[in-house]
Amino acid sequence: MDNEYKNHPVWAYEKIAIVKPDPTWKDKGIRESEELYNLLSAFGVKEVEHIGSTSIPNLSAKPIIDLMATISSLQDIKEIVDMLSLHDWHYVPPELDKQQWRRFFVKVKNDKRIAHLHLMQDGEERWEEQLNFRNKLRANVDLTDQYAALKKQLAEEFNSDREKYTEAKTEFIRNVLYP
Repeated sequence: MDNEYKNHPVWAYEKIAIVKPDPTWKDKGIRESEELYNLLSAFGVKEVEHIGSTSIPNLSAKPIIDLMATISSLQDIKEIVDMLSLHDWHYVPPELDKQQWRRFFVKVKNDKRIAHLHLMQDGEERWEEQLNFRNKLRANVDLTDQYAALKKQLAEEFNSDREKYTEAKTEFIRNVLYP
């Protein structure tokens, strides 16, 4: 491993693996959402949603449950980080995440990512975009199939670069949201 990465956790650089749809993802999403709601409601979180590819039936995906939660203020982020760390969640600070619009957490078991949490402030436009994208794919099998093919191709092309993989999906996502 390069010296640059020797102090980073193994899960931070795991390869992208797209797997066949797993019918248990829905239940895992429900369980993770409920657990997060129970943990975060004391901080003002009113809603937790299962988003991303694992929330769309019959879509191949990285086997990571993506969740988002909305909060009125990020003023208690230190306390949230401390509390979530007790439940296998690892905080990725904005200077590493490079996404100022959210606070990002990765849930890890056995050195593998099992869930992501995108914590957003109320009114963040990406909240509605995430829900709209999920709902459009749930409602349209052709879009789901197109997205599955794209994800498979990009996972092969950018297997070790999560940022480029994500960036390369942007045009497809925009075309779904804003046809």
